[in-house]
Amino acid sequence: MAGADTFSPPIESRADLIEAMERGSKPAEQWRIGTEHEKHVFHTNPLRPVAYEGPQGIRALLDGVERETGWVPFYDRENPIGLRNNEVAGGISLEPGGQFELSGAPMADLHGTAAELDEHLRVVKKVAEPLDIHFLGLGVTPLWSVDQIEAMPKSRYAIMTKYMGETGTLGTSMMYRSCTVQTNLDFSDEADMVKKLRVSVALQPIATALFANSPFVDGRDSGFLSFRSEIWRNTDADRTGMLPFAFESGFGFEQYADYALDVPMYFVIRDGKYVNVAGESFRDFLDGKLPQLPGDKPTIKDWEDHLSTLFPEVRLKQFLEMRGADMGDRDHVVALSAFWTGLLYDDISLEAAWELVKDWTDEDRDYLRREVPRLGLATPFDRSTIFDVAAQAVGISEAGLVRRNRLDTQGRDESIFMKPLEETIRSGKTPAERWLEKFNGSWAGDVTPVFREAEM
Repeated sequence: MAGADTFSPPIESRADLIEAMERGSKPAEQWRIGTEHEKHVFHTNPLRPVAYEGPQGIRALLDGVERETGWVPFYDRENPIGLRNNEVAGGISLEPGGQFELSGAPMADLHGTAAELDEHLRVVKKVAEPLDIHFLGLGVTPLWSVDQIEAMPKSRYAIMTKYMGETGTLGTSMMYRSCTVQTNLDFSDEADMVKKLRVSVALQPIATALFANSPFVDGRDSGFLSFRSEIWRNTDADRTGMLPFAFESGFGFEQYADYALDVPMYFVIRDGKYVNVAGESFRDFLDGKLPQLPGDKPTIKDWEDHLSTLFPEVRLKQFLEMRGADMGDRDHVVALSAFWTGLLYDDISLEAAWELVKDWTDEDRDYLRREVPRLGLATPFDRSTIFDVAAQAVGISEAGLVRRNRLDTQGRDESIFMKPLEETIRSGKTPAERWLEKFNGSWAGDVTPVFREAEM
């Protein structure tokens, strides 16, 4: 979430770029779980997207949540564009098409994650009900085109929209029509970061398949189980993808910094305003050679802002962000964090997961990234399908959660949050396939019932 820029130290050397990521290292007892999720917003009377202004708009929703929570608004010019929870990290922000995002606070366990999500949904639904605003838990809005969705008044998104129109083919669909759920996890040092990043990049298509939940677009079957993931395959190749260099010998913070330096910039924030530098080089910025800001050199905040505009399947900042899953219902939101926590926060599970993927080649990983959005768990792989890999990964994760032994007040460990994935493995059907069965059956080719059945 971006507000007005504040003082940040200047970048003095290349080491500062690396340190900005490396300072996220922390001992295991301080590791936390961060969960972010985006929800589509819609009106039902009549069925339509939600505008920003007006008595039933997004701004009114933000104002109501502010009154209910006491969280502090932040602005883009005169427009409130989100809320900060100043008691703990986290808050609410708006995605380009009004998708309502909770950036959750860092939690010690998944029981805290679930409680936070339940309280958030209670608050936003209480505020939204009199506004006829509803929330949809799907990876892509099933009905409206980009042109039918009003842009939120955020300067950053105006810059990105223009640039997305010049790179890739579906970048604006990513911005205005898609929703994800994301898990953020910690690392202890560079070696731990490298192993976790490699495992999570390799298994990201497996997560995409397990959480596939965007089969519809423009009122029809999209031909994909995760159309959201296919959208990302056609969004600005400079800043997306599977990070093949992460599997090369010697990879670490420095190599990720080199990658980030070569990703074209979007913006720089000066005096609380966004300066459009789309397509420019951060290397030139280091030398004071940005045409838009001649002589101006970057601060650490500028570098951190730039890192936030990279969109690989796993993103490195001061923690690792798992970015491969479609938005789903409440239980799937928590299940995503459970899946990755069980894999990455238990040493035995992390090693087992690495054994599962360590022999995969760049070609294997690219193949999975390419085919999974369409075929999901049925994607052919290694003389079988990735269903077998997914079943193993779910089992490894669940065992890791049991070993963590983080109990709730009823004495239950965190593996209780894996139930949605257990059901997917048991049935062999992802959420997307369950929706398609209804679409081709009782819904008779009409997508509108999904707004009722997938409402959060």
